[in-house]
Amino acid sequence: MPTATELAAYSLPAQHPVTRSWIPDDVRLELLAQQHELDVALATDLGIAAQRAERFAPGHPPELLLSRWTPVGDLHAMLSMRYEGGDPAKPFVDATPLSRAVRVEDLEALASAARDAYGVLGPRYLRLWSAEAIGFFAGTSPDRRFLAAPIETLRRRSAVPAELSFAPATHLDNYPRAAAAYAAIDRAHPDHPDQARIETAEDLAESIAAGLLFDVLVDGAWAGYVGAHVNDETLGMPAYVVQEFVLDPAYRGRGYGRHLPALLAKALPDDKPILLGVIHAANRAALDAALASGRIDVGGWFQVPL
Repeated sequence: MPTATELAAYSLPAQHPVTRSWIPDDVRLELLAQQHELDVALATDLGIAAQRAERFAPGHPPELLLSRWTPVGDLHAMLSMRYEGGDPAKPFVDATPLSRAVRVEDLEALASAARDAYGVLGPRYLRLWSAEAIGFFAGTSPDRRFLAAPIETLRRRSAVPAELSFAPATHLDNYPRAAAAYAAIDRAHPDHPDQARIETAEDLAESIAAGLLFDVLVDGAWAGYVGAHVNDETLGMPAYVVQEFVLDPAYRGRGYGRHLPALLAKALPDDKPILLGVIHAANRAALDAALASGRIDVGGWFQVPL
């Protein structure tokens, strides 16, 4: 079993080349190692495995829920049993990290290894991460993508409509309107609930306390929320991660979405250089708005059916 530092050394070369110019390798290796500590814990800590078995696979031994550093041809994969949104009814196998970047010719063997390791738990697919573009791996399904840019680059985008502005959020009185906006999209697009969900009021309240949630204003009237937070899903970059991004239906369709990352970048503190967001590849409207804002698709997960 490799250490978290060794896993970081495997992960860094697999990142999108453009991101290698944004952050020094030594900084990134340190952050990747911190982020891979969970992978090591999931592979070695029987206490965590027992808790996961009780929640997701009652009746099965805890050892079955341990992740496995598995040889697959000329690479190794950290196979790990996962559940979408913590839902026991939505099992899948993750294979992140790998000892090198995944290739097309690896997929069949990796899928076979996933079935051998966890087939008894009924995983629906194998999830892999790659810096390659959407659709590169034929016969697979897209998953979430990472959209990123240096905050300073976004701040220099100046063509923001005059009527559009931000103000630090101080309360959640408009949370029901934000929830209704999500519900409206869900009704129009039945797959949307699996792609994006509104953050809980409790989580947004924490962002207010941290000064990282903002009211979107159009001519001074509330039009939505945009917020960021700090988490470990940053591909080893010191980054603010987009937490919430919602516009009231009355203000959708005006092209405002592409301008919100620039406003967010200008409103964020200066202690992290990257703005990163995670968007499902099937959510084309959100993906197109992110790309139009100046963010770059730097990779993402894809699914191999099992």
